[in-house]
Order: sequence, then C-alpha cells, then structure tokens
Amino acid sequence: MKYNNREAQFLGDKRSRLKEFTSLLSIVFEFIYGFRKLHFVKPCITIFGSARFKEDNVYYQHARVFAQHIAKEGFTVITGGGPGIMEAANRGAKDVSGKSIGCNIELPIEQKPNPYLDVNITLNHFYVRKVLLLKYSYAFAVFPGGFGTMDELFETLTLLQNKKISNFPVVLFGKDYWSNLLQQTKVMIAMGTIYKNDLDLFLVTDSVTEAMRYINTKLENKYGTPLKIKTSKSRWWYGEKRTV
Repeated sequence: MKYNNREAQFLGDKRSRLKEFTSLLSIVFEFIYGFRKLHFVKPCITIFGSARFKEDNVYYQHARVFAQHIAKEGFTVITGGGPGIMEAANRGAKDVSGKSIGCNIELPIEQKPNPYLDVNITLNHFYVRKVLLLKYSYAFAVFPGGFGTMDELFETLTLLQNKKISNFPVVLFGKDYWSNLLQQTKVMIAMGTIYKNDLDLFLVTDSVTEAMRYINTKLENKYGTPLKIKTSKSRWWYGEKRTV
C-alpha cells in the first residue's frame, strides 16, 4: 500500500487555500476519530520510550514489569502502539489481563502495531497522536528513547510547567540514561532558563516500587483516597459504544 504522507505535505510549504482547508479537515476528522475511540477508556497511564529495543533489553523488561503493576491497579496502559518499549508496556498489561491501547503512527517505513493491543488507533499526524497520548492519561512514564521520546518528554514537561495540564506525575526510568540530562538541567538553572523547582515536575528512578508510590501519592493528593476518577457513559443516540 502506497504511503500517503499528508503531514509532510501540510508542513512542507504554503499551498493553495483549498489544499490547506482539505488538510485542516483531515486533521479535525483524525481528532474526532481518536476522541470517539478513547472517550470511554478507564484512567490511563502513558508509557513512552524507544521503538528500537528488543525483548532482551533491560529497559524492555522493566517497562513490561511496570505495566504489569499499573494494570493490576486498574489503569489502562496506553502507548504509541509500536515495537520496543511500547510493545513491552502493552505486553505487560496483557500479561495480567489488563487493558492495553496503542496510538500508532503511519511512517514511510511502516510501523506495525504490536500484537498486544485491545484497541489500536492508527494516525497520520504526529501532533494528533501526542494530544491523544496526553489527553487521556493521569500519569506518564518515560523510558530511554531517541528524538521522539525526548519530544514527548519535553512537551509533557512544558505543559506541566505552564499549567496547561495539572499536577500529573511524570516518572523517568533509568538513572544512568538520564544522568547527562540531569547535568544539563543544572546548567539551565544556573543560566536562569528554568527554575530549580521545575525539577519537581518529575522523578528519576530505577525502581518500579518507587515509581508506583510516587504516582499513587500524586494522584491521591489530586483526586483523593481511594482514587475517584470519573468515567463517561456511552450514549446510543451518538452512535457510541464502549471500546475498552
């Protein structure tokens, strides 16, 4: 099947008004498709990380175990739906009969959905995908990854820093991997480009137990104990049905 890179066409240059309007409709319809698919999911935790890690990688294994823990606590695991850390997380949820969602992305070199998904949403636009991964989540776990993972991490932290999303826990797994980034934050603080208390927006850990304690504490402070997060009911007159 020929790959239709609508996002590259939209971002590539100024085009005719009709083409720009057509792209806008495509983006709107993609948002509506995602909203309808995810509106009835139970509270999610998003897991970000590299698509390039194989099953024998230590971070793949840690992501799988972490996902098992959050699924046991009743959260839905949501990822980018592809291989690597994403596969590990979705797989961990299914290990314990938890719910598992993927927001996949169309790429020139096809990224196939991993086989551990209850719901798969395939999208063309990266920014639609990022909104969906943020919108339906109550916590974020970030495992080692490349440019895409860094993009997702810093966009999440920027939204938290500017209170566009409110007080949701962010956990970075892999102290060794993130050590140079933490050194860079000291430079940023010294230069005044961030404040010292911006480092309170996330936890860096190697421990699943510490991560779960941090997430639960932050959510209990926000929503109360036990957690009471409202979910929606489907309405037949909207043509709705529960997906998960």
